[in-house]
Amino acid sequence: MTKQEYNGWTNYETWAVQLWLDNDDGSQSYWHDQALAELEHADGGLSAHAKLTGREIFTAEERATLALSRSLKEHHESALPDSAGFSADLLNAAMSEVNWHEIASHLVGEAKSATA
Repeated sequence: MTKQEYNGWTNYETWAVQLWLDNDDGSQSYWHDQALAELEHADGGLSAHAKLTGREIFTAEERATLALSRSLKEHHESALPDSAGFSADLLNAAMSEVNWHEIASHLVGEAKSATA
């Protein structure tokens, strides 16, 4: 079965998570602040690779997106139930389809636009 885009997002699972993140004021504010913090951190200096070689592999925005993607995934996967069963299996399967990088890229882009 081929995955198809859903409302401009990679898939339904990614769209649904992003929708819930955006529709809850507390969540939206928290992840916006996290995106800003990652941008500030990424802009704050050279990466370890750049210090060694004198050149960057990723832009500050890309570094912020990668870091935020990890945070989003860890945060949401830690909330998944540890129990086994039909519902837990379906929830874990759906969460494994979420494109965290795409969500992080969107959040970092919005945060960057808000500071420009």
